[in-house]
Amino acid sequence: MLKIYNTLKGELEEFKPLKENEVSIYVCGPTVYNYIHIGNARPAIFFDTVKRYFQYIGYKVNYVQNFTDVDDKMIKKANEEGVELKEIADKYIKAYFEDTSKINLKEKGMIRPKATEHIGDMIKIIKNLINKGYAYEADGDVYFNVNSYKNEYGKLSKQSIEELKSGARIEVSELKKDPLDFTLWKRAKEGEPSWDSPWGKGRPGWHIECSAMSNRYLGESFDIHGGGQDLIFPHHENEIAQSKCGVGGEFARYWMHNGYINIKGEKMSKSKGNFFLLRDILKDFEGRVIRFFILGSHYRKPIDFSDIELNQSKSGLERIDNAVLRAMERVKESPVLDGEGLNQLKQSLILSNEKFNRCMEDDFNTAGAIGSVFEFIKDLNLALENEKISPEGFDVLKESVDYIVKVMEEVLGVKLKIETQIGDLTSELIEFILELRREAREKKDWSFSDKVRDKLLDLGIKIKDGKEKTTWTV
Repeated sequence: MLKIYNTLKGELEEFKPLKENEVSIYVCGPTVYNYIHIGNARPAIFFDTVKRYFQYIGYKVNYVQNFTDVDDKMIKKANEEGVELKEIADKYIKAYFEDTSKINLKEKGMIRPKATEHIGDMIKIIKNLINKGYAYEADGDVYFNVNSYKNEYGKLSKQSIEELKSGARIEVSELKKDPLDFTLWKRAKEGEPSWDSPWGKGRPGWHIECSAMSNRYLGESFDIHGGGQDLIFPHHENEIAQSKCGVGGEFARYWMHNGYINIKGEKMSKSKGNFFLLRDILKDFEGRVIRFFILGSHYRKPIDFSDIELNQSKSGLERIDNAVLRAMERVKESPVLDGEGLNQLKQSLILSNEKFNRCMEDDFNTAGAIGSVFEFIKDLNLALENEKISPEGFDVLKESVDYIVKVMEEVLGVKLKIETQIGDLTSELIEFILELRREAREKKDWSFSDKVRDKLLDLGIKIKDGKEKTTWTV
């Protein structure tokens, strides 16, 4: 039974989709005025994993993640560079795909709408809000009247109207009836892009775009809305108000929010300057390592980001690579297990699979799921020390490899390095080099032996000298 922590309810809830065997997900995407940082990458990776798991257990997934391509920051950037808004958007959307392609987001079937493509949808909702008395026009601006929805407003952020007024950063305007009222439409200003509307030329406020796009692609009610914790208020709170009042329906039934990424114990923030661009991190670490690092913590908990943490993730991932490679090599040689070792591995495989699914069903606990893989890797390595032969052992080893590859690559989206060919070096060539090294060791030519070992290590090939033979992994 799959359970999700619903921010709206403040508790774990059994997941019951609106449609049988089908799930609809909307996740807030980036504002495309700069390259994405590691904080932007966390929800992208996590909710991609949510989608993958739903597909893994047989669901059809309708997944929408938007691009905000009109915004104060974008307009400022375009004016600074002396270019059109669209040029800024196109540049950073292209960069987004370049960067995220390296963290293995599953783009097939994704819907990625842009805000500027849905201005008409936004205007339609705003008109409905005005007609129903939930919004008002003031000198070309349009605001949502929070007091018209005061009995419901604040339920997501668990705050009262009074608490929100006293503690929130609120946009000040003399045109507002109440400080909490938020902007749906902004009157055009000189030097800014604008669109025609019933209230004159202008552009949409930030919050309305997600209501319009989720309604367009998923309908007035859908299953899951996701994003970072920083979006709970005001963005998601405002989405609920304007959607329920202007569109109707349930809007999102389950709200999922990922935690912050911390730098030296402090929340990562552009205003503090303590943030790291994903593309800069990718210069030193593979995308698969970054993805593995992100999934190594429960999504609702904060993550401490540092090179130390990334290197630990890299080492852990290499342990999985090496165990799978060892198993693959032994399968090529012959069936390799028998007796008690075989039975233990069979049982471990069953238990690992059960625990992996149990963790994922418990609010997508990827950290626990990865832990179950490591537990199985330990048992697999022990089994590989057994040199007895049985036909059944061949099947169990092959099942073990297939299981690890499936949960790591298909579900978690973390690619493994399990090719036995590196560049132009084939397995046969590596074996030939190792044979020359073995002959050198027999002649006690330790200098040549160490030189070969070190050179192979430079190429990413690790060797291990055993009693009978030397084995290698990448």
